[in-house]
Amino acid sequence: MVSDDAARFTLSSELLRQVEALGQKQALFPSPAGAVDEIVQQLEDINPIPCPLQSNHLSSLLGTWQLIYASRGTSVTRTLASYSTFWEVVKIKQIWQTLVTSGVHRILASNNILLDFSLLGEWQLGANGVWTWGEDQLSAKVSFNSFSLQARELFSLPSWSLPELKIPVLEFFQNEALWTTSYLDQNIRVGRGATGNLFVFRRKWELTK
Repeated sequence: MVSDDAARFTLSSELLRQVEALGQKQALFPSPAGAVDEIVQQLEDINPIPCPLQSNHLSSLLGTWQLIYASRGTSVTRTLASYSTFWEVVKIKQIWQTLVTSGVHRILASNNILLDFSLLGEWQLGANGVWTWGEDQLSAKVSFNSFSLQARELFSLPSWSLPELKIPVLEFFQNEALWTTSYLDQNIRVGRGATGNLFVFRRKWELTK
């Protein structure tokens, strides 16, 4: 156990160092980094919480997490990457996910991205959904029931903002996807989508802009 703890500390530190060295563009846009993926696989082999959806482990899973790496990008960054001039006019300030328990075998998930459009100011996009699971305490079915949009600092003026606009998704259009939490400790969380996309999160003890 002591050797595993030491290995996790070493690997986690190296993981964060490698992600930082990539820079935001390579870490969050579709451009797999072999070194990061290899470190994640090593962490998964010594995962201290193999069943993160067990009730006694939910406290470690819940909270706010900053996305620091996505091997194939996210649905938003993949779209933005198709625009060659994106980096000239838009800056990603942060991407984060908040998980809150909501009854038995149910977690509310809020995924957000904060974008800086220069003269147009800061805009926050969100996708709100639900995790549900049964006897399998490793993977959850995820569906999104609403999206949101809010101007946080309109025209770059901190005192100017707009109310959040929520757009519900009709139940008929709410597709389910399988999500596996393949590694979890107090500071690092790794998730894998059904298509193999790898996501690395770092816990946000205090959410700041």
